[in-house]
Amino acid sequence: MKFAIHTFGCKVNIYESEYIINLLQDKNYQLVDFDKEADIYIINTCTVTNEADKKDRKLINITRKNHPNSILIVIGCYSQLNPQSIEADIILGNKYKSNIIELIETYKKDKKKIVLVEDISETNFEDMYINRFITHTRAFVKIQDGCNAFCSYCTIPYARGGLRSKDFNTVIKEVTELVDNGYKEIVLTGIHTGRYGLEQNTNLEKLLKELVKIKGLFRIRLSSIEINEITNGIIDLIKNNKIMAKHLHIPLQSGSNTILKSMNRLYDVDYFLKRINYIRKEIEDISITTDLIVGFPGETDELFKETINTLNKIKFTKIHTFPYSKRNGTKAASMDNQIDGLTKKCRVKEVLALSEKYELEYYQKNLNKEYDGIIETRKDNKKIVITSNYLPVEIETNLENNTKVNIILNEVNNSRIIGKIKE
Repeated sequence: MKFAIHTFGCKVNIYESEYIINLLQDKNYQLVDFDKEADIYIINTCTVTNEADKKDRKLINITRKNHPNSILIVIGCYSQLNPQSIEADIILGNKYKSNIIELIETYKKDKKKIVLVEDISETNFEDMYINRFITHTRAFVKIQDGCNAFCSYCTIPYARGGLRSKDFNTVIKEVTELVDNGYKEIVLTGIHTGRYGLEQNTNLEKLLKELVKIKGLFRIRLSSIEINEITNGIIDLIKNNKIMAKHLHIPLQSGSNTILKSMNRLYDVDYFLKRINYIRKEIEDISITTDLIVGFPGETDELFKETINTLNKIKFTKIHTFPYSKRNGTKAASMDNQIDGLTKKCRVKEVLALSEKYELEYYQKNLNKEYDGIIETRKDNKKIVITSNYLPVEIETNLENNTKVNIILNEVNNSRIIGKIKE
């Protein structure tokens, strides 16, 4: 049978979709592109914003309409929170994804709708293990799931459940096997990666110190980490070990102490600035990117200016900016002084302009420098190398994906970095 899978959202979703691909291929199911005819369509959903929900619903409805005789499976965060709104043959939340083969077989036999969505607030880590990665040159490894931060704007603790981590030795084994199978760069991912191992009496720093010892591993990259979870030991490791990528994605969310408190973020601007300054002092050329929400309830023009001032002090390499999205069931949804859509749109535009400015400055600062990385091919068929400090450098080459090369950064052209392989 042929199957197709579409993944919305974060790197955790990408990893889980890859795991499902592995399971199905091991049972001789054939993977095809999502726009091709298939016997089974799987949609792995995201619910981080209202816009994400809309994209989920649109693809679910189009797929059901265009392929009425195929098996439609909807899984992930949107289905965890909104199973009643979904028309599909198999609906799973964020549990039982590892049972997808037997669920498909059950549906094929009985032709009865299957809905498996349970409370996951106290669930265990669902064991997933990958030894090959079909859809990406770099291999992702999910080491953690769940969140208990309960930021006032966020539904993810309800969609993903509480903190839980993959067994320490299993992570080592999985990364080792991926490296043995030829994968040079590993991206560690989780819902709250910085809290890895807390329930196992271990932590992310200890894990990283073991992973860098794996023979043949070229690079480890962290997908995202909170500012108050970056230990001095992790900073030392990034500084002194070439395997660790010189890039950190650290969500700021707001540059105003008033808004940070209202968001229930566990730091203030002064702490954030001090830690960023320390990181940059210790690690030369590090790239630091961030997430930012604008238009949060109560964000006056004056408080937004505080955020802009904070951004001008930090000068992130890139700012991923989102207008605040009202999520039912969260504390922020019932707050007074909700911000209108036009104001949010204008603030997003202002932050994006600032992001482009500092991104270009960082790119230009790195011109004529030498970096190493592995070759990968983008969807537009351009060959790129992602450097240690997360610069996407376009190159001309006939070399295969996953080839390690040294490159020189030659030119910045319309926010594109052009480089060449060092002879």
